Amino acid sequence: MTEASTPAEAEFERAWKEERYTRVELPPVDVNRVLAQRYTTKEPLALTRAQLWDMEVRKAGDPGAFIPYVVREGSAAAWVPGRPGAELGDEFVRRSEQKLWLRPEEYGLVLEEVSLNHEQQIVTFIGRSALADAQGEPLAADTRQPVFHVQHGVAGSEDQPANTWRIVLLTEAHDDRFVEFFDGMAAEVWLPGFIENYIRYVLRVPLERRGVA
Repeated sequence: MTEASTPAEAEFERAWKEERYTRVELPPVDVNRVLAQRYTTKEPLALTRAQLWDMEVRKAGDPGAFIPYVVREGSAAAWVPGRPGAELGDEFVRRSEQKLWLRPEEYGLVLEEVSLNHEQQIVTFIGRSALADAQGEPLAADTRQPVFHVQHGVAGSEDQPANTWRIVLLTEAHDDRFVEFFDGMAAEVWLPGFIENYIRYVLRVPLERRGVA
């Protein structure tokens, strides 16, 4: 279990211990192993832990650029409460319309408080049912699915980094439907799409998926 270093991490850990909530932790992804086994690149490529963390920081502030397969185009925004136009820094909030976990043909508004822990290389997203937008106007999250908290992180060595991911949905009771959905994600043989997009659009290295026998 991760030792909490920030208020957001402490809130995440409290939720993680709550028995009625639905918790899922995906197996760590050995990024360079999957990259070598499943992809063809125009030039030799191995990601460092520093690059993987750079990707997490960028994605936290601009989810539309890194997870467009989840976020509705043009719906994402991030800001520092009470400081319009300020640089995001390590604590900010964001909004985006995202595909519903169990109804991916539909989108719903997701509101999150974001906390970056550079020392531990963990990003914590604390879901909220309501927030104020950058102008102070009220926003309400979609109620067709539970509010959820997510942690993305980087583990492993500098030369052999791993991507980590876990989620806790604030359900009234444990819900196996979500567990089954995320088990399907864990069964994927590819890198998460946000890592593919970082390689293509930030590192500017073309890559292609190899066929799976």
